[in-house]
Amino acid sequence: LDGQTFVVNHLDENSFQPGLRDYHAYRDLGIAAATNGKAVAHVAKVTGPCPEGGSGWHYHDTEFQFVYVLKGSITVEFEGQGPVEMKAGTTWLQPPRIKHQVLGFSDDMEALEIVLPANFGTTECDPPASSS
Repeated sequence: LDGQTFVVNHLDENSFQPGLRDYHAYRDLGIAAATNGKAVAHVAKVTGPCPEGGSGWHYHDTEFQFVYVLKGSITVEFEGQGPVEMKAGTTWLQPPRIKHQVLGFSDDMEALEIVLPANFGTTECDPPASSS
């Protein structure tokens, strides 16, 4: 990626901010600014309960999305895959525009996400035909 700048980001618990979901807070790791928006990296941590019935089906307009569970666990249902529980140490690659919904998570869940591009869209959608 051309045009990158050097960045270091030290842990500061006060750096977590509201973001896409109101039950998570996000710590921006400075990658979006350092790559001129080509990528984003953040840590998401739980700040409240999962909505009853889950997050609702949605997908992200991405080119690449990688997630690594740092602490706790999270259960996500993916189109064509069904529900998958991810625990600390689990990683997954989420293909572009795959429909999914968060079904639940532990109170201590934290995950690292790396996504291209930095400013990706999220679209709420109907469940896939193969889901209940």
